Amino acid sequence: MTSVVTAGGISVTIRGAVVDESETVLDRLASDGVPSSLTSRNAKLWGPDAAPLAARRLGWLGLPGTSLSLPARLAGPAEEFRGAGLDRIVVAGTGGPAIAAEAIHRTAARTGPDAELVVLDTTDPHEVSGVLSGDLGRTLVVVVGDDVEARSLRRVFGRAFSEAGLSRAELARRFVVVAEPGSEPERTAREVGHHFVEVETDVDGRFGALGVAALAPAALAGTDVPALLDEADRLAGVLRQPYDNPALALGAALGSSALGGRDKLVLADHGSGLHGFPAWAEQLVAGALGKDGRGLLPVVVESVDSPGFDLAGDVRRVILGRRPDEPGPGREAGVSVAGPLGAQFLLWDYAVAVAARVLGVDPFAEPDTGESRDSTAALLRSEEGTAPTVVRRPPALVSDAVEVHAPEEALRGAKTLGEALETFLEDVPDGGYLAVLAYLDRSGEAAAAGLRPLLAARGAGLRRHPVPVTFGWGPRYLHATGQYHKGGPRNGVFLQVTGAVTTDVPVPGRPFTLGELQLAQAFGDQRVLRSLGRPAFRLHLRDRAEGLAQLLEALG
Repeated sequence: MTSVVTAGGISVTIRGAVVDESETVLDRLASDGVPSSLTSRNAKLWGPDAAPLAARRLGWLGLPGTSLSLPARLAGPAEEFRGAGLDRIVVAGTGGPAIAAEAIHRTAARTGPDAELVVLDTTDPHEVSGVLSGDLGRTLVVVVGDDVEARSLRRVFGRAFSEAGLSRAELARRFVVVAEPGSEPERTAREVGHHFVEVETDVDGRFGALGVAALAPAALAGTDVPALLDEADRLAGVLRQPYDNPALALGAALGSSALGGRDKLVLADHGSGLHGFPAWAEQLVAGALGKDGRGLLPVVVESVDSPGFDLAGDVRRVILGRRPDEPGPGREAGVSVAGPLGAQFLLWDYAVAVAARVLGVDPFAEPDTGESRDSTAALLRSEEGTAPTVVRRPPALVSDAVEVHAPEEALRGAKTLGEALETFLEDVPDGGYLAVLAYLDRSGEAAAAGLRPLLAARGAGLRRHPVPVTFGWGPRYLHATGQYHKGGPRNGVFLQVTGAVTTDVPVPGRPFTLGELQLAQAFGDQRVLRSLGRPAFRLHLRDRAEGLAQLLEALG
């Protein structure tokens, strides 16, 4: 059986047993008046406890219209930046807006000169050093948000510009600060002369792909913002409909899957052309739904041919394609989605909000994300205080360039790196998952992402029921899937990968370096995971290049 819902430039195709399950939920959503209530911004849709926060977080529904003013607001500054030769845009920020900006720049059409856009949502000193070694004479830094990563990177680039010989006035014009009005970043920006861009106060980062925080850096890099918003606006016109509403159909499919115990959402791209979009969808699904011991775990795989796509059991597959009837592998998957980028952003925002109602969770609350942040701060003592203290215990196993940090009993006598990795896979409970969390250089050590398919393939050979394997870059994942790791079902096993720092970067005005901050973030999150009873282990690369090659070889 197949159900196809097409409207507003989006097609959602649902096949097999998913049709009956989702149609039951879809009928209930329609009879409850959810489509009209949601588009009318009824904050009570997720229960009375969620209503106060929801009332301040539903602005994303109007972004296809309200964001249209952004190009005009940025026209003057953009012309000034181009005139000064600033065509290398570095985004210093984390979470949904940074990931969305990257996907927009990689996917959407651009007008005028095509600027370079670099998303720097990391504290890895090697990655930051690589960006600093680029052409600072062409570089404009867009600071998004007010977390420790954004604040630290702003200080680092400030010193770099100063050391490059820029005057105080020239340095001030090299930053664009994107934040809420009345916030500390705005006050600081105005004091020192940075250009300030005001963001919406009723949109949070997870649901803000069409908001100012994501669109401002993309627009400065030449993205055709009106075209992107027009794609979303076409879909916005059908979201009130109880039927022939692809976003409601997708929300019903996601919600019914979670209710039915299929709480792993395998996301695979099959020629959609939406480069970087799965990473954005991952942070939305995990963060909005992973709490109160419930949720959907997004498992982003490289393609429909990759290890882990054909998992059985508690899995729902979603394929992002160019057409709803795209031929080839994976066509039998439960759900396929096709449509342009702007509409996809709004589609998934709406669908996940609907799925949260079905699942009975507050999509806008993030009750567990602060734990790792607080744990990191404790390890650092404070940003204003003494130097950080991180206790380094001896490894349980050393294999050439790789240290294995785990309790002796967890290794169960493993003598080699390959045996240790197999014990971690074997420790994943039935119905659970393995999360690989790499605190490395996303650019220079991109090969680390290959650990996911290799571990998935190894797990398939070890276990009767292979386990889902996810991959995340640290600290990016803390703002993406971190909420699910700590607030979702307690069935994850976590494998961190850290690396020796050979070129550290001091953070001006702070008693720590980026390398120390990165390690504190890794240790802080590990400490929280262990306090919640989640098994969390760490591989440390004593030499990054040799250690990574050794890991890949041990699995390959």
